[in-house]
Amino acid sequence: MQRTSRLVVYPEGDQQEIEHSLRINQLVDLNGFPLPLPLPSPRAIVYRVVKQTTEARKGEDIVRYHLEQLWRDELEELQSGEWR
Repeated sequence: MQRTSRLVVYPEGDQQEIEHSLRINQLVDLNGFPLPLPLPSPRAIVYRVVKQTTEARKGEDIVRYHLEQLWRDELEELQSGEWR
């Protein structure tokens, strides 16, 4: 039986296991949970999924979702609904 592990990889290189799948360009919070738009506040810590890699091992696939942190001006655009 093949097991699948999912990890978010923060810009600093730290990793955290998550229980759900993500997609490229999806916005997530500090714990890797998807965020709804528009954001309630530009004062949140928000990451965007920029890359997905998969490592196949015997008995396990490891899916890594690489994140980048959004800047405050990007968060203000998200809050106002002006996101590109």
